Amino acid sequence: MPPRSRLPAGHEHLAQILFAQGFGARRECEGLILHGLVQVKGEVVDDPDAVFPEDRLELVVDGMPWVTHVKALIVLNKPAGYECSLKPGAWPGVHNLLPVPLRRRGLQPVGRLDQDTTGLLLMTDDGPLLHKLTSPKHHVPKVYEVTCKYPVTPAMCEKLLKGVVLDDDPMPVKADAAEAVGEGETCHLRLTLLQGKYHQVKRMVAAVSNRVEGLHRSQIGRLILSDELASGQWRWLEDPKLVLP
Repeated sequence: MPPRSRLPAGHEHLAQILFAQGFGARRECEGLILHGLVQVKGEVVDDPDAVFPEDRLELVVDGMPWVTHVKALIVLNKPAGYECSLKPGAWPGVHNLLPVPLRRRGLQPVGRLDQDTTGLLLMTDDGPLLHKLTSPKHHVPKVYEVTCKYPVTPAMCEKLLKGVVLDDDPMPVKADAAEAVGEGETCHLRLTLLQGKYHQVKRMVAAVSNRVEGLHRSQIGRLILSDELASGQWRWLEDPKLVLP
């Protein structure tokens, strides 16, 4: 048998591309192609060994439009009532909001939002990028819109900026806000954090004698959650630099 020819850099057989994108086991992907259920740039391709670029390839797989991404990075507008855990308990996991191919790829949330917290959530299967986004060394700012039980006073904001002690753990730690802005002593607080401690927003607000009634993350780095992305919807994030320091 002659040796298999080497593929051009960044190219792969169509069946392998489908497999890597999460469309099933290799034989399932071959079957989709052989049965004429895969289009590439609008044309049916029935050869599993046909060679194409791996990234940004426009497909329709069994009626589902898809653009391939070698490494997935998505933005999800998380609704309330979903857990970010990979093994959810009392609430459904955020993976349930994704199409089957992305679920099969095992995307991980970049940090966690509580089940009752809404807003901007990143998910990826890019290990090095996940590390950069979650490492405390990189100080990626995150902006939260907080609805408090009581009006937010200037004194509360000043304390949050100077730092408060989270003493509800066996080892008390100090946490401060990069920005804390109240709106005319209403119950709304905009809080920007560089850390990512467990229940940090709720604990910091409690430390200034207030209580979180609603919590929404609106921004990570330079990425602002668009009003066009409805609750529960997702989209690809093409430029990781938007969320890197």
